[in-house]
Parts: sequence; C-alpha cells; structure tokens
Amino acid sequence: MMSDVMLDAMGGTSEWPDAGFPGIKINPDTLMPGIVNEEACNSALQASSDPADRIMVLLAEGHAGDAAELLAEARYKDPESFRLRAFEAEVLRVSKRYDRAVDLYRQLLAEVQGTGLEALAHQHLGRALYAGGNTAAAVEEFAKALDLRVAGAADAALIYSSTVALQRARNVLEMAS
Repeated sequence: MMSDVMLDAMGGTSEWPDAGFPGIKINPDTLMPGIVNEEACNSALQASSDPADRIMVLLAEGHAGDAAELLAEARYKDPESFRLRAFEAEVLRVSKRYDRAVDLYRQLLAEVQGTGLEALAHQHLGRALYAGGNTAAAVEEFAKALDLRVAGAADAALIYSSTVALQRARNVLEMAS
C-alpha cells in the first residue's frame, strides 16, 4: 500500500487524516496517530507551551509512561479539562488497557452528550474499541461520529477522519466474516 502513495507537504501520506497536531497523522490501517514529519512536529512542540501538546506527541511515539507522568501534572493544574481527561484514556489505550480506555471514553461521552464534543468522544471511543478488537462496536461509534460531524457542518478534516475510520472498520469487519 505504501509504494503507490503520494507524499504531502508534511511528509506524510496524502490520504492519512490529520491528527490535530503538525507532523502527526492518523494511520488509516491502525487508526492510531503517528509522527509522519518529525521536523514539523518538533517545531510545533517547541513553539507550544501547552503540556497537552507534549502529551499528544509522547502518545504518538508510544511512550505511555512518560505521557502519564506529564498528564498527572497537567491534570493537577486543570482537573476538569476534557482534553486532558481524554488523554488519560489514550494513555490506557497505548498501554493496551483497552477495557479501561473504553470505560473512560464512555464516561466522557456521557458527560458531553449533546455538546460540540460529542462527535470527538464517539470518534475516540471508536478508536479504543477498534484497538481492543471490538470492530463491530467501533463501526457504530465511527458512524455516530460521522453523522454528528456532517450534521454539525464540522471541518472537512474531521469529517474525513471519521469517514476513513468508519471505512477501515467496516472493511476489517467484512474481511472477518
């Protein structure tokens, strides 16, 4: 698959959805974030004073322990932050504690139901379910995220991310049957 892919200006593959931070994109096969352009990622990280950005990069690199340590400090300063609480679930996912990640995302989803964060919560819950091997449930969550994003006229990059995730999960489900 990689041989026939065009590179974009960020050094990643052009069809990989953006992950919300320069140099990081979502792998369309694993549906997980990965660094595709270290230079862009490092430059953005140096320009940022937000600890959540560093946590995101550590998670994309697979460094759950370091991310958890930084996350604990950040959560102490801002315990109600949805973004930081979502990163807590991501730390669990990277640590392969899928059931706990799913439980935390379900809790977050219940808290943001009916708000602008609901689609994001469905998307991340879908990723955790997908990573844990519950592809059928992941399809449902990605479909909900996509529906909410389309209905809310979300940014095209977010709609694309949900579309890619939904299609990948459907393909995996189809191949398994």
